[in-house]
Amino acid sequence: MSNITLPTPQPLLSRTGWAAWLTALIVLCALVPVLNLMVPEGSVLHLSDFAVALTAKIMCYAICALAMGLIWGYTGILSLGHGLFFALGGYAMGMYLMRQIGLDGNYKSNLPDFMVFLDWKELPWHWALSGSFGATLFLVVAVPGLVAFVFGYFAFRSRIKGVYFSIITQAMTFAAMLLFFRNETGFGGNNGFTDFKRILDIPIATTSMRMTLFVMTSVTLLLFFLMARWLVGSKFGRVLQAVRDAESRVMFSGYSTLGYKLSIWTISAMMCGVAGALYVPQVGIINPSEMSPANSIEIAIWAAVGGRATLIGPIVGAFIVNGAKSWLTVTYPEFWLYFLGALFIGVTLFLPDGVVGLIKKLKGGKA
Repeated sequence: MSNITLPTPQPLLSRTGWAAWLTALIVLCALVPVLNLMVPEGSVLHLSDFAVALTAKIMCYAICALAMGLIWGYTGILSLGHGLFFALGGYAMGMYLMRQIGLDGNYKSNLPDFMVFLDWKELPWHWALSGSFGATLFLVVAVPGLVAFVFGYFAFRSRIKGVYFSIITQAMTFAAMLLFFRNETGFGGNNGFTDFKRILDIPIATTSMRMTLFVMTSVTLLLFFLMARWLVGSKFGRVLQAVRDAESRVMFSGYSTLGYKLSIWTISAMMCGVAGALYVPQVGIINPSEMSPANSIEIAIWAAVGGRATLIGPIVGAFIVNGAKSWLTVTYPEFWLYFLGALFIGVTLFLPDGVVGLIKKLKGGKA
């Protein structure tokens, strides 16, 4: 009987990978605050408040792109509804921030201003836990995770896949957007939530709080990258890639693909929920437009541009596309959507492995 040689377990990151990860940690958590807070504004090395806010916003998007990479690049599930999970996490945090306003609102009431305007007398039932920060942190991951689990269970059990799955995810987020637009649902209607004052009873519009949120977003993105790296390098991740390449063969080998697909789908939704919760206090607003199908399509574009079959690719794609968007919407606002469409078509036709795949090819590596 011949001996079977099992594959050698691979390290989480190579030596070069750890060096790059630590460098990113130092730059984001130490260098950026120093350049923003300690370098004079007139200096060429000064990092403006706008640049810090934009970077933090893109890092939130990068978490969503990384989540998309896990389900699309490594499992072959294209979702066009991940904007819903991002918005659900944002709404959970927004409800807490609205409660933190207290009597400082325009109507000097313990109820949010929009509820006073609509002549509501008490908080609706789904606001019951919104006054607790601990409960809010739980809801940030639990609500998107629960919605994703229920939706995914019925979709995957019914063997819905490919373009049909993509279409129903888009329909799901569009239906949720219409629901949140209604005033009677208690989510602020068209205006959503804004005018936040405090978080944990600490003023939110301060330099120290802004930088604290920036550092938290940076650390969260880097930790999610490590978690994703661990997932795809494990047996679980190898099964996901097998499902992507030949699901019928995986099922014939005795694996139940439902559990694997449902698990990574739910994890991906939770990651988007966390990204939404970090996004809201830094941007200062959350409304139903975050659930628009266009936003979910953009998440897929970020992953495709960077390279969906990698982990660093979606992050790179999020920075490239949103950096270009920030510049183009100011310089050439009428051409932004044309640029986005041309970019997606060009990447699909000429760079199927994305920017990271192109770099690997140019360096002689395996794309």
